[in-house]
Amino acid sequence: MSETLLPIGRFARLCRLSVKQLRHYDELGLLAPARVDPDSGYRYYRPDQARDALSIGLLRSLDVPLPAIGRVLSGHDPSEALGEVRDRMEADLERRRRALAALDRLLADGLPSVPVSVSAEPARQVLVVRDAATEATISAVTSRCVARVLGLLDGAPLDGPLVGLFPLDLTDEFTIGVAAGAGAGDEVLPGGTFAVATHVGPYNEIALTAHALLAWCGDHGHPPGNALREVYLSDPRSTPPERLVTQLMIQLEDAQ
Repeated sequence: MSETLLPIGRFARLCRLSVKQLRHYDELGLLAPARVDPDSGYRYYRPDQARDALSIGLLRSLDVPLPAIGRVLSGHDPSEALGEVRDRMEADLERRRRALAALDRLLADGLPSVPVSVSAEPARQVLVVRDAATEATISAVTSRCVARVLGLLDGAPLDGPLVGLFPLDLTDEFTIGVAAGAGAGDEVLPGGTFAVATHVGPYNEIALTAHALLAWCGDHGHPPGNALREVYLSDPRSTPPERLVTQLMIQLEDAQ
């Protein structure tokens, strides 16, 4: 055996990895040993493989997933592979910030409870833009839909406020929409009887008012429809987040 090869134990110490980790990375195809003894199955590594092993350890310490690490080691542009990971981390961090803000409000005010009214709403001709979202991306996708629908209107006057359309059943990925009343709209936003609550505050705390609205439906024996509408009554460009007014609406199935 060449003297330039290191047994797995010595190589592990050099790279500050465990033998178990090195075996796992071999099984995944991330870092294959330079030689495997055909009789004992023992693994040996070249010293110059330490750079890749140390890179794996560094990236794993930063919570970079193994598939992304594999792309980096195989020669893909690191800025692309790691940029995607960073974007996911940023989205997760933003979700955690929203959760902390909601917890702070619950600590201050207790479980949400808001006045709810019942309203008959007419059907409306609307223009709707839809896109796929997850719980982590729902805020960014909603903003993107707003921009797209306003772009399609191209300065045409709105017939009322923009309306966000969100499913009550949240799967791993779901479709959301933003509707704008317009003469050129090619869809009908159904009318009917709705339970209505008003949310005052940042958009990222709307879930608290939605919770209270759904709790009201349960308390009063009204099965909700399959969608939540958010009617944006304030312009976020000129209104402070704590003063944004959003009307939440859920169609009542037993009142259709």
